[in-house]
Amino acid sequence: MRDKLPPEPPGSEVTPEKLYVRRREFIKNAGLFAGTAAVVGGGLYLLGMKRTRPMDGFVPDAGAVAQPVVPAQGLFSTDEPRTPYEDITTYNNFYELGLDKNDPARRAHLLKTRPWTVVIDGEVHKPWTVDVDQLISAFPLEERVYRMRCVEAWSMVIPWLGLPLGKLLDRVQPTSFAKYVAFTTLEDPEQLPGQKSPVLDWPYVEGLRLDEAQHPLTLLATGLYGKQLPAQNGAPLRLVVPWKYGFKGIKSIVRITLTREQPPTTWNITNKREYGFYANVNPAVDHPRWSQASERRIGETSRRPTLPFNGYADAVAGLYSGMDLKRDF
Repeated sequence: MRDKLPPEPPGSEVTPEKLYVRRREFIKNAGLFAGTAAVVGGGLYLLGMKRTRPMDGFVPDAGAVAQPVVPAQGLFSTDEPRTPYEDITTYNNFYELGLDKNDPARRAHLLKTRPWTVVIDGEVHKPWTVDVDQLISAFPLEERVYRMRCVEAWSMVIPWLGLPLGKLLDRVQPTSFAKYVAFTTLEDPEQLPGQKSPVLDWPYVEGLRLDEAQHPLTLLATGLYGKQLPAQNGAPLRLVVPWKYGFKGIKSIVRITLTREQPPTTWNITNKREYGFYANVNPAVDHPRWSQASERRIGETSRRPTLPFNGYADAVAGLYSGMDLKRDF
């Protein structure tokens, strides 16, 4: 008999406590909600509800066109049922476009993803400032069907398109001093109106150890479901690290910098007690305010056990040999 799974966290707990209070005030002042469901972040799935029709006002991203290259099947792709495209593109955490799960899709038209320049610099022998389409065309695309586990205890299965980050790093040739990789999101409050709010420190920043960034599972995503990446999902370039919680997947990247020291990361800056630098999926280490032992797969009504490293332990556990995963979370 399967052990009873812990209950899912209340909707008011899926955002850090201090941020949740600030978010309510922000939404109220901006006139952006009309009812309790919006106050709790639009977490309809977490409350056991499922949309049965397209979201009101949702307009598919005009850039969501077929990629010109047929991608190869990538490593470690899961054969689990894929989350529907509509759910992946209308249920998002992208605070730069709004705090409610539906906001990023509603405001995606504000983000102009072409032209787009990416800077790769820092501890590299060959720094590169490049147009995103030139960057994408320089590498063969792969399809990676990955599980995605949000720290809020929900999950999806997403068929990404993209390029292994390690191949990009090989091209710029890290120096012997490079130990970490830092990432920065676009900062432009006109295109990303959520940045007008102090809900987080902007721009959003993230980081990996160099060996994590070079791991063959780590992807720079440029699309999903065989289409160009929609703006609400972090176009034109977002990080995908499938064994880590979803907030590590920084969106709309404009800079990748190799560093000697561990870089700051946005959620760790916001609350060090609740969000560590590593953020590896670990069902044995609870969030201070809810259990991480189980998750709700979007589109399903029951909960399922969460797997260590989100099911990728065989591939990545060796990266953390000798570490205390409860302390270094």
